[in-house]
Amino acid sequence: MSSDRVIVGTRGPKVSAIMASPYKSFIRGSNRLVFIDPMQAEMTNTMLATRISFMNEIALLCEEVGADVELVRRGLGSDPRIGAAFLFPGVGFGGSCFPKDIRALIHTGQAHGVEMAVAKSVWQVNLAARERFAERVRKYYAGREEDTTLAVWGLAFKANTDDIRESPAVHCVQKFCDWGMRVKAYDPEAGPAAQAILDGRVQLCQDAYEALDGSDALVVLTDWQEFRMPELESIKSRLRSPVVFDGRNLYDPRKIRDAGLHYYGVGRASTEG
Repeated sequence: MSSDRVIVGTRGPKVSAIMASPYKSFIRGSNRLVFIDPMQAEMTNTMLATRISFMNEIALLCEEVGADVELVRRGLGSDPRIGAAFLFPGVGFGGSCFPKDIRALIHTGQAHGVEMAVAKSVWQVNLAARERFAERVRKYYAGREEDTTLAVWGLAFKANTDDIRESPAVHCVQKFCDWGMRVKAYDPEAGPAAQAILDGRVQLCQDAYEALDGSDALVVLTDWQEFRMPELESIKSRLRSPVVFDGRNLYDPRKIRDAGLHYYGVGRASTEG
């Protein structure tokens, strides 16, 4: 109902008319409804994924050199030629669109003898982002995995949906479970769908703070609005140890530290409370 744009891939005028009809009342007097050939349409949805993977690669370098990716993001986003959207590093992208579109672009390139090196790198960096974050949690508890319980906030691939298709959050939780960790998870909408995919290995909680009780750390994997302003004192008092792994960089590390919590984000210096 409030799309930035709607791109329809079709060669048929009748199809164009049918597709235009339901959008008339929402995009009246604008050019947000675009009709192009199917092949052209398939190539229009990959730049946003490229921006995400670029920032995840920059975040990795920031961690190695001691820079703060949040300040880098602000610097990049302040350039009007670039803009601030889709420059947030994290555990990678998922869903039904970006992964499919990137893989389709790579396949089309291969079919026509074009390497598509950038598209391949976008996909490889995306896969590496979620693996790296999950491994970071595991390394913190190396040798104690089977004695560790994690409170996970978020299972959907992004906020405001119950969609778990190719969700980085679900992938990370699967890794935690495979390593013998116990997971208590909460998601406002995606819990049942994720539970089915995870074969019941995760304890679903009724609210975010219930998941904290008896857990050794909080792991934030989806950027739901309700996770953005948490009760830090409650987090510290409910966890068995004061550790937060922020896979979406939702929190100010200094505020987390001042609350007496250890903080581990993406592309940012770790802090200890």
